[in-house]
Amino acid sequence: MTAWLDKLNETFIQSGYLKMIPEGLLNTIIITAGALLIGVVIGTLIAVTKYLSEGVRVLRPIRAICNIYVTVIRGIPVVVQLLIFYFVIFASSDNGVFVATITFGINSGAYMAEIIRSGLNAVDAGQMEAGRSLGMSRLQTMRKIILPQAIRYIIPAVGNEFIALLKETSVAGYVAVMDLTRAGNLIRNNTFDAVNPLLVVALIYLVIVVALAKLMKFIERRLATGDKR
Repeated sequence: MTAWLDKLNETFIQSGYLKMIPEGLLNTIIITAGALLIGVVIGTLIAVTKYLSEGVRVLRPIRAICNIYVTVIRGIPVVVQLLIFYFVIFASSDNGVFVATITFGINSGAYMAEIIRSGLNAVDAGQMEAGRSLGMSRLQTMRKIILPQAIRYIIPAVGNEFIALLKETSVAGYVAVMDLTRAGNLIRNNTFDAVNPLLVVALIYLVIVVALAKLMKFIERRLATGDKR
């Protein structure tokens, strides 16, 4: 035990590399939160568009574009998308955190679109007819009646996407972003300690994921209690 503590002290404290962990963790949180926000916005727009375009002939081209977006983004590995955005689309940018946030946000948007669309479809179809009978437009009915009811179905799935997104950002190091995983890898390379840096990184991810999972369970219980009322 003493030998292991001494090794930790040597790897993180004496070497001065401990500061890489908070920096990497901060970038991971920034990328994840930013990507989730972008994903929710894109996903909501696509899901609402697809929902409202059902049975409307003039909106079929827009619906087709949305379907192409979802298919293409979900069909290409996120690592490949990250490389394309960094080395091709944003080749002139040296801000890896920005590029990673945009990439993961666009990737998340495709999955979020299906999550939100499923939540909208879970609301009884008669709700749309009821809104229309009250003189509301399809968009007003969506905003005032359908979407508020769908939120209780959407939030738990969004929480799961948040957790998945957090873990997916571990590949951001492919474009030299100092995320949590890359920080651990750099410490491992510079200190020749092949075990402890990766264990620390794994433990940090585990703690965050467990905390988020507990938070989502709490939210789900509150939503279930609200339904009973």
